[in-house]
Amino acid sequence: MLYPELFASLEKARWSMKDDIPWDAFEPARLTDEQAQTIRLNAITEWSALPATEMFLRDNRDDSDFSAFMSVWFYEEQKHSLVLMEYLRRFRPALLPTEAELHAVRFEFDPAPPLETLMLHFCGELRLTQWYRQASDWHSEPVIKHIYKTISQDEARHGGAYLKYMKRAIERLGDEARYAFAKIGVLMAASGKSGKPMHPTNLHVNQSLYPLDTIQSRLPDPDWLAHWLDEQIHFDKACEARVIGGILRNLASLFDRTFDTPSQLNLYRKELQRRIAATTHVADGLAAA
Repeated sequence: MLYPELFASLEKARWSMKDDIPWDAFEPARLTDEQAQTIRLNAITEWSALPATEMFLRDNRDDSDFSAFMSVWFYEEQKHSLVLMEYLRRFRPALLPTEAELHAVRFEFDPAPPLETLMLHFCGELRLTQWYRQASDWHSEPVIKHIYKTISQDEARHGGAYLKYMKRAIERLGDEARYAFAKIGVLMAASGKSGKPMHPTNLHVNQSLYPLDTIQSRLPDPDWLAHWLDEQIHFDKACEARVIGGILRNLASLFDRTFDTPSQLNLYRKELQRRIAATTHVADGLAAA
């Protein structure tokens, strides 16, 4: 089981909202109303760990190890929402999210293949790591700079934990897992071409609720994310390249390959697809005989 090891390592790195956030260092003149609004929307977005956890537990009922890990992931992700709300409570109380605004992002996700979902959220953690680092650099108020740096480090650790479960899946399922991870990896590494920030919170997850079936669509300002990335924290091509590079490097390590571009990963995906099809064809022939 991976859960005991991951629990111990994440417990060792855990920070205290009371003791490790320098609340007394707050500098009012360094926080604008515009910046405070983005903190509010990030706090609501982080609350969506609740429906994501419900999805993970439902779709991984046969995997108690991973489900147990969700107890740690869920706790730490909800703390991200809480620390951002605590910041607003102290310094911009009028912008504190309402319970109704938080509850609006809790809705049921359609069932999805667990391997693809695992890879999607691994990529999401890599992306959040970089988004929050950039947010920390954009802000000048020292307390929120510290908070964003702190939760960015959490997201990086979460990505490492997901990677361990991905490695385990390959050991157990071989090409089935490799193909699922490569397929989602190609999608997520191509986000720069799509012009859309690819992250679990802005992907459609419930067909019956479309188009109000993304986390971002249920926020008080559904269009804020692209504006935050492009016009505020300036998440540019160089930043995006770090996300894509992280996806390619980690998959290269998992697959024992080298991927310098998303196109090379896509070629490997096609190779896996052919290999799986050939294996299935042989198995069908043996069954017919």
